[in-house]
Amino acid sequence: MFSHTFIVRAMIVGLLVSLCAALLGVSLVLKRYAMIGTGLSHVGFAAMAIAGVIDMAELTLALPVVVAAAFLLLRVSDSSKIKGDSAVALISTGSLAIGVIVVSLTTGLTLHICNVMFGSIFAMTQATVQLSVVLSIVVIVLFVLFYKQLFAVTYDETFARATGTKTWIYKTLLALLTAVTVVLGMQMMGALLIASLTLFPALTAMRLCKRFLSVVIMAAVIGVSCFFVGMVFSFQFDLPPGASVVGVNLVIFSVFSAIGFFKNGGLA
Repeated sequence: MFSHTFIVRAMIVGLLVSLCAALLGVSLVLKRYAMIGTGLSHVGFAAMAIAGVIDMAELTLALPVVVAAAFLLLRVSDSSKIKGDSAVALISTGSLAIGVIVVSLTTGLTLHICNVMFGSIFAMTQATVQLSVVLSIVVIVLFVLFYKQLFAVTYDETFARATGTKTWIYKTLLALLTAVTVVLGMQMMGALLIASLTLFPALTAMRLCKRFLSVVIMAAVIGVSCFFVGMVFSFQFDLPPGASVVGVNLVIFSVFSAIGFFKNGGLA
């Protein structure tokens, strides 16, 4: 399996992106921003569709556009009558529609667009891998450096604000890191499946762990492990990598849920 260069590239980037997504996913789930990954991935799809039309590097356009969308989602959710999931749904469906219209008016639903929507490990060029590795390391370092502040904003934003913490800075940082992670993972997982990397590991870890730090560590282990196993299944059985990773995550979530159910006394 590892004799193929494109698989090694995909594995390196995928493990790093899975780690980033799992770390951020805990805060996103607890802040009820779980679907922000889906919204941002649809924005990324629209950006990549436009980049393909104007013959521009996808990441060059997608990164700033998705980051801007993350800030917009945060602003709309905090300061208007459109809250949380409604803001995500609004931007998500609107962006997806723009992407589909752009594609339909130009090239049609080509194989390239299918790869953007569902992911393709063949899309990982050497330049993409290098950029993804650098940005992933930056995301991990920033998360570790500002862990305490992100925890405070996640656990009790009102109390954190009362103690003098500039919560808007760390909410903005969370949105920025999430946007970067989504864009990096889209080429492999696809626009329709990338949100699973932030959602499943966090929810799975919460079945058994209760403390924030233990949930974060467990989510990171689960996210990385499920990606690795999913890629192995993808190679062995010739399955789409994104769907294989999600399938493994779903199985592990079911197992952890069952363990948590019996651990808490079942129906008693």
